[in-house]
Amino acid sequence: MTPTEMTQDIARSLLPERPHDGHKGTFGHLYAIAGSRGFTGAAKLLAEAACRSGVGLVTLGVPEPLGDVVASDLLETMTMLLPATPDESIAASAVGPALAFAENKEAVALGPGLSQNPETQQFVLEFIQKCKAPLVVDADGLNALSENIGVLGAASAARVLTPHPGEMARLCGTTSAKVQQAREDSARDFADSHRCTVVLKGHRTIVADPDGRVFMNTNGNSGMATGGTGDVLTGLLGGLLAQGMAGFDAALLAVYVHGLAGDLAAEAWTGRGMVASDLIGEIPEAWRMLEETEDA
Repeated sequence: MTPTEMTQDIARSLLPERPHDGHKGTFGHLYAIAGSRGFTGAAKLLAEAACRSGVGLVTLGVPEPLGDVVASDLLETMTMLLPATPDESIAASAVGPALAFAENKEAVALGPGLSQNPETQQFVLEFIQKCKAPLVVDADGLNALSENIGVLGAASAARVLTPHPGEMARLCGTTSAKVQQAREDSARDFADSHRCTVVLKGHRTIVADPDGRVFMNTNGNSGMATGGTGDVLTGLLGGLLAQGMAGFDAALLAVYVHGLAGDLAAEAWTGRGMVASDLIGEIPEAWRMLEETEDA
């Protein structure tokens, strides 16, 4: 089955309503859990992108020793300090307070920069299984999940996974080459088997859901092949989930806006010269382009 091409018209049709009398609570609260020693940049990129998604509030959960490092660069994001391992990653004992905080949040984003510390992986698996909020899982969250994919079956709310081909290969127990040879089938089959939405990143990103719908993105460029752009996508997607969008719709819109921001960044900085944070600066213009099309 040939995937449907994602277009600007489809993206425009997915834009969540933004009432003029809305307030912070109207647009949701995203709880993001990310970062460890040496990987605070991933947490910051996620949070900054989420703040550009239209969400009302963002709280970033980080290992306690890194709280000041992260908070000093994030003006709009609140921070929550979580118990840490000796390696300054999130400890297994953090699962209780993290789940309690997530209880009344509209969505959660989990994974960037968490590290592959065994205790942190234990935290990730228990959190994915027990979290009742819609959840986007990326990066080290996916690496932990590949060790026990069965926890997806116990999840009670929407789960959106955003692997690159290497992470997808680990989730499926195969190789990156085989994933790349059959990108649409890999995403479709995994989404069906594990009842989740899959965003298989890369050239012409694939978005698949458990009902068999498969879309292929049509924008983006090779300048986005740089560290941190996936963290930006996770922030955007989490922010849209927190605004009440269904997982598949949020994934489609986030992927398109992410690619559009990447194209705008490439125009400004060239594909060779752009970095992940350049995309964040272009997200508002990407929204403007969609909104102006909507009003035309």
